[in-house]
Amino acid sequence: MEFIERLNSLAAKIRQQSAAIQTEEATKNAFVMPFINTVLGYDVFDPTEVTPEYVCDIGTKKGEKIDYAILKNGEVQILIECKKIGESLNINHASQLFRYFHVTNARISILTNGQVYKFFTDLDAPNKMDEKPFLELDLLDIDEYVVPELLKLTKSAFDVESIINAAGELKYVSQIKKVIATQLSVPDEDFVKLIASRVYDGIITQKVRDQFSELTRKAAAQFLNDQVNERLKSAMSGSASAISTVPAHEENISPEKIEDDKVVTTIEEMEGFHIVKAIVRSAVEAKRIVQRDTQSYCGVLLDDNNRKPICRLHFNRSQKYIGIFDKEKNETRHPIEALDDIYNFSDQLRDTVGFYLNS
Repeated sequence: MEFIERLNSLAAKIRQQSAAIQTEEATKNAFVMPFINTVLGYDVFDPTEVTPEYVCDIGTKKGEKIDYAILKNGEVQILIECKKIGESLNINHASQLFRYFHVTNARISILTNGQVYKFFTDLDAPNKMDEKPFLELDLLDIDEYVVPELLKLTKSAFDVESIINAAGELKYVSQIKKVIATQLSVPDEDFVKLIASRVYDGIITQKVRDQFSELTRKAAAQFLNDQVNERLKSAMSGSASAISTVPAHEENISPEKIEDDKVVTTIEEMEGFHIVKAIVRSAVEAKRIVQRDTQSYCGVLLDDNNRKPICRLHFNRSQKYIGIFDKEKNETRHPIEALDDIYNFSDQLRDTVGFYLNS
């Protein structure tokens, strides 16, 4: 089952069973443990991977417990605090996460009620958990932009450096989206004044502000509706296929641009890339490993250099292949049945990186 399918399966379970869940413990058993096990890929029955009721003594506070700690190589990587399904999540619910965060090696903490997951790190001050999450997932309203970032937290692709590097942008993009959504639905006075000043030439009195408050709300609603309709028209008319038949010179678009527009990076390709990245980061810095997708395959390159291919993921067909390169950059395709089969080629992938580092 692919990653997005696992998310959707758990979402369906929440819709079916949430009304019957009355306690925090039931929430953990029904929803949180499946999320850790099925979605993120950690074995909840292996205490070396997932420790429930993790004890972390702090000063004079002895025996207090966090709901779950996810470990890698004996070190705590992720802390999870759970609340009952349906319970609102706010910063007051994260007091234990705050206390434990700075006394463990964990760089990621999660606050969840089984449906909503809020992910925190220490962007504002080292070893001190931020008050605002850098990522939020609602399983009943999955944001497509969240899925690739969530993949980085899975066991097969866990890369804390990549997560932290992306966290700053994710945090502020998420907050900006919320501000924009609020202003488009219920514009505040400052936003109305800004809009009015761009289109109204007279003095902006209170009466004008009141008038433009309603006009701004209506214009925002119409704009969003137009955007949706445009996308629907585009999908129904098959405009994507039409673009590929238009001569490049007629639209002043280069053939390379048309080629790029036809490339779609799938969730499976992204997950495969992160697996490769997790494997070879022991030989080279993670930031030097780059994904470059094409119509035929998804390439993984060193230093974003076409002359330094690490491997190719041929996932655009029923039989999947991973292309491994030798010292002369000859590609050999190996069939794989599941993404985890990529780990069978760990030595070859690291050898390929070594060819470039030693040349």
